[in-house]
Amino acid sequence: MPQQRSPFRAPCIAALPFALILAGLPAAQASDCPAPGQWQRAGAVVDTATLMADLAEHRVVLLGEQHERLAHHRWQLHTLAGLHAREPRMVIGLEMLPREAQPALDAWVAGELDEAAFLAESDWLGAWGYDPDAYLPILHFARMQRIPLRALNVTPALRQRIAEEGWEAIPPQERHAITPPVPASEGYREALAEVYANHPSAVDPEAGLERFIDAQLVWDRAMAQALAEAAEEAALVVGLMGQGHVSYGHGVPHQLADLGIDAAGLLAWQRNDGCTPPTGLADALFTLGDEAAFEPPEPQRLGILIAADEGGVRVVRVMEESLAETLGLQRDDLIVEVAGRPVRRPGELTDLVRRQTPGTLLPLTVTRNGSTEELLARFPLRDGVR
Repeated sequence: MPQQRSPFRAPCIAALPFALILAGLPAAQASDCPAPGQWQRAGAVVDTATLMADLAEHRVVLLGEQHERLAHHRWQLHTLAGLHAREPRMVIGLEMLPREAQPALDAWVAGELDEAAFLAESDWLGAWGYDPDAYLPILHFARMQRIPLRALNVTPALRQRIAEEGWEAIPPQERHAITPPVPASEGYREALAEVYANHPSAVDPEAGLERFIDAQLVWDRAMAQALAEAAEEAALVVGLMGQGHVSYGHGVPHQLADLGIDAAGLLAWQRNDGCTPPTGLADALFTLGDEAAFEPPEPQRLGILIAADEGGVRVVRVMEESLAETLGLQRDDLIVEVAGRPVRRPGELTDLVRRQTPGTLLPLTVTRNGSTEELLARFPLRDGVR
């Protein structure tokens, strides 16, 4: 699995906020300032019925998200419902799970698994790690409507190997039949380089950047190829993925174009400074209002970058002024147990930490240089919590 950033997620472009991805880019000139709930296309407001009808004519539609924004998942659900009303012969593709999870997705849609069994059989925490509660309404929508779900991703282990060794070092028989990706556009390379600049430094920064870009391109290509395969059987395929894979048509749309598919990319957008988003950000934008009051509290964080390791979860980096720094966690520490429960994958640690109540204690068992130490993490109270 790629090295992860607090709260334990890979520092890929898909997870970064608009502020970083869009820095320094020009703004479009819209004729009107859209209100919350309105769509924009080509700098102008477009009514929902017209847009849904147009989108339903595409073979592939992509809905980008910020993974931890509940409002984004609500928007995705509403958009999926609108598209399904126009084209019921629909398939939903998920970045969240690798191809190995396809049997679990099929069983879920067929009504053969409850939530707990689905999360276990799909290895949700190991493959993705983000809170499943944010995605379950979409998953239930698919199950109730019997909409096929398609796993788009490759395993975290393969992504980590590509990032560490490079694409050419992976034997062809271990590439999941993924075809070579087309090179990144100059704009995409610049954006990825900016992301990599915030990544833990490598011994060989230049080679590390190229491997980082290779891993992102393979990630994009794997999803594009799975979407293209699904489009051969369905009238409409809607892919859910991080916004960095969609923005400016750089990532998955770029790879889909190489496969002969002109995909429509959609994003949720919030007015911050004015009412004109950057030019070319997406084929259509949904305007969010201020959803802060309707978002869940920020998840608990230790403040570390982590990676999978044999026997536990390895600390890659400790953030300054973090709870982890206060605890004395260090780089290359191996977290082997949390509250007496063994942890072997980053997603397991993510889930246990995320669900801690403010003000509670969480015991961590850590090995360092062959010795074992018990640490006690006390999660601070939030404002207004007593």
